Amino acid sequence: MRGLPNLGQIFGIRIRLHYTWSIAFILIVAAVVTQFPEVYPLWQRMIVGIGGYLLFFIAISIRELVLTLLAISKGISVKRVTLFVFGGVPQITREGTVPVLELLLAAAGLLSNLLIAGMFYGVHVVLVNAGNIMIEGLIQWLAFICFMLALFHFVPGFPLDGGRVLRAILWRATGNYDRVTRIASWTGRGIGLLLFVGGILLLIITQQWFVGILLAFPGWVLQSAAAQSHRQAVVGEVLEGIMAGSIMSKECPFVTQQLTLGQLVRDCILVTGQRYFVVVDGVQLQGIVTMRSIKSIPKERWDSTRIGEIMTPASELRTAHPEQTARSVLEQMDELETNQMPVLEDDKVIGIVTRDSLIRTVKARAELHI
Repeated sequence: MRGLPNLGQIFGIRIRLHYTWSIAFILIVAAVVTQFPEVYPLWQRMIVGIGGYLLFFIAISIRELVLTLLAISKGISVKRVTLFVFGGVPQITREGTVPVLELLLAAAGLLSNLLIAGMFYGVHVVLVNAGNIMIEGLIQWLAFICFMLALFHFVPGFPLDGGRVLRAILWRATGNYDRVTRIASWTGRGIGLLLFVGGILLLIITQQWFVGILLAFPGWVLQSAAAQSHRQAVVGEVLEGIMAGSIMSKECPFVTQQLTLGQLVRDCILVTGQRYFVVVDGVQLQGIVTMRSIKSIPKERWDSTRIGEIMTPASELRTAHPEQTARSVLEQMDELETNQMPVLEDDKVIGIVTRDSLIRTVKARAELHI
């Protein structure tokens, strides 16, 4: 999920927007334009369609905000939420929750979906006699979509609310968090694929594109989200028994604060292709400098800019220790959206763990079926 648009932070939680929202924008606007009478000008239908999209986005965002605050109130640590069209998928570690809390949050999610649909329908009832057929029709259409979404969440496929219920029940029965996450994710992928294929067949056979897409698009989104959850579970399970000290690189690219960017680029980057450097004073960590920070400085200033001026200081870095699991290191990387993490022992830099090394380890073990 790296590379997704970052909407900022709310209550210290990073919110990321999944790309399915851009597709949803096109579909919602197109649906409004084609489903409403042509007696209304095209520009007016498009504006109403954009308004419908914004209302739907706000409703889903409020739903996820309420659920996230509920999780925090129950002592669950939520570091990041990825907002899909069907709702948010929070980043919660296995240690941060228990089955009963998973069930509580899933039940709250199912209830909130029904409440959102009910609120839209209530507004529709109020607007029936208001005289604006187009606005009243839009709210009625949103109420229908949200009700279908509420039913969709009862599907026992992770990461839907029904899938979270399934995972919580299996987790309570087996005690194996990673295994049941993979099972629930496989269920989500299977159901998503069936919905997608069914929607496409319905579209071809009946030529009812709206109904066909109403099935195919959620199925595709579910399949995509479940596949991501499955990959994360597999990676986490593989890395659980590996220590940072055994996977770190001991050949750290050390530099000092006094080195200029021009020297660094000419003597190191262009020669070795290295993209990150650990800034030290002897063996004491001072900070880290990456290609991103270097690129932020104009080339004409490279020879006059020193590493110490652009580095990320040690006080702002998260570091690992040799006995820390590789899984927790990767979780910290995801949380901080970084690709490397220095490994310290007795406040001395002894190595560095990179995202690439973690991925290579997972792939190698998968190929060897270890």
